[in-house]
Amino acid sequence: MARSKSSNQWLREHFDDEYVKKAQQEGYRSRAVYKLKEIQEKDRIIQPNFKIIDLGAAPGGWSQYAAQLIGKNGRIVASDILPMDPLAFVEFVQGDFREESVLNQLLELLGDDKAHLVISDMAPNMSGMDTVDQPRAMYLCELALDMAIKVLRPQGAFLVKLFQGEGSEAFLRDMRQHFKTVKIRKPSASRPRSREVYVLAQGFMV
Repeated sequence: MARSKSSNQWLREHFDDEYVKKAQQEGYRSRAVYKLKEIQEKDRIIQPNFKIIDLGAAPGGWSQYAAQLIGKNGRIVASDILPMDPLAFVEFVQGDFREESVLNQLLELLGDDKAHLVISDMAPNMSGMDTVDQPRAMYLCELALDMAIKVLRPQGAFLVKLFQGEGSEAFLRDMRQHFKTVKIRKPSASRPRSREVYVLAQGFMV
């Protein structure tokens, strides 16, 4: 089947992308790692011995990078509906965490420990129709926030991908009710034309 003009353009952009090339050279699983790396360099959200939940983890770039920073006494519990190749120090649950059985598996792996940090790079499959894509994206943000509220320890942090648009301001207001500080970050690896930003919430208030 012939590729559409827009998918050819995406493929061209993807393979010319400096972050795609850099990820290949440095052995990372995805270009998305550089978004987390820039936020980490600025905000120091990942520390040795941290317990982290990574939502929407596949193919594993964020977990791969975080695992280098937490050391052998830290833990990462990762989840995605897609499969993910194994990573050292990362426990992975495949499935939709909206389902009780998957959520219970995640909580079981975390055990009695509360998480220091929840990270979410989840995004819906984009249809190109804003009226469909934006509500789906906001729903994923809300699910990730619900999970963070369940599992974070006092003063914990939450990093989530947000597409700016309808519902995003209400979501930020909701986050401010649970965290002492809420900041917007737009890493260099986020494509400039994308409405994607990352919201960093710190100082979880139980």
